[in-house]
Amino acid sequence: MKTALSRHSQALLQNNLPYFSEKTMNKPVYVRKIFSAIARRYDFLNALLSLRRDRAWRKFTARMSEVTQRSRVLDVCTGTGELALAYADAIGNNSSVIGTDFCFDMLAVGKQKVEKQQRTHAFIGIEADTLCLPFTDNIFDVVSVGFGIRNVADIELGIREMMRVAVKGGRVVILEFTQPTAPVFRHIYYFYFKTLLPCIGNLISKNEDDAYGYLPNSVMQFPDCEQLKALMEKCGLADVRFYRKTLGIVAIHIGRKK
Repeated sequence: MKTALSRHSQALLQNNLPYFSEKTMNKPVYVRKIFSAIARRYDFLNALLSLRRDRAWRKFTARMSEVTQRSRVLDVCTGTGELALAYADAIGNNSSVIGTDFCFDMLAVGKQKVEKQQRTHAFIGIEADTLCLPFTDNIFDVVSVGFGIRNVADIELGIREMMRVAVKGGRVVILEFTQPTAPVFRHIYYFYFKTLLPCIGNLISKNEDDAYGYLPNSVMQFPDCEQLKALMEKCGLADVRFYRKTLGIVAIHIGRKK
């Protein structure tokens, strides 16, 4: 798959200097630091802490995105490329999906993974920030993000940047944790999510920066399903719909670029 890069984006990639404004510097620095630290155990912990539901969520996301064998897909905040690979599987025909992430260590793990699986054709990793994607306008049929939009310094700008590189009629897709609505289950889940999960995650990953404490905190501060839908509509996306999965602990939002 060929990609068209703007001159500014080419310079960023060549210099290996992701773009951040002074206003948003602290969060990106912290996020990059913690994800670099847990990169090698990230996939294992995702499966363990989600009770292996994470793969089903990604597969459902790819299916609901209505990709075809000709679909061009970009997965931002791709991490180790798990959602990108789910799209590659859905598209089939030895397809390639581009994934971008501003954490080099996560991309490196993704590259090693596909090499081990002999699937190097399926995933192309590019180091880049979601707030400044290295592509010209109107390229991709689907622009997705899985469990990463929370980590972007400015969520609205991140969504608008995803829209920019999508073709007219293309889909912007967000797979993200959310807050369950059923009262009894919510209390049980919050005990696990806010108490047990950070302890297990930090212990196994041997992380000293409370990476898995950051996860529930960021989810609690993230817009709920209706709020995220409204934000996507504010950005200009049409026909925004969402699907809750696994008793509402995750949701998939899909909008169409007008």
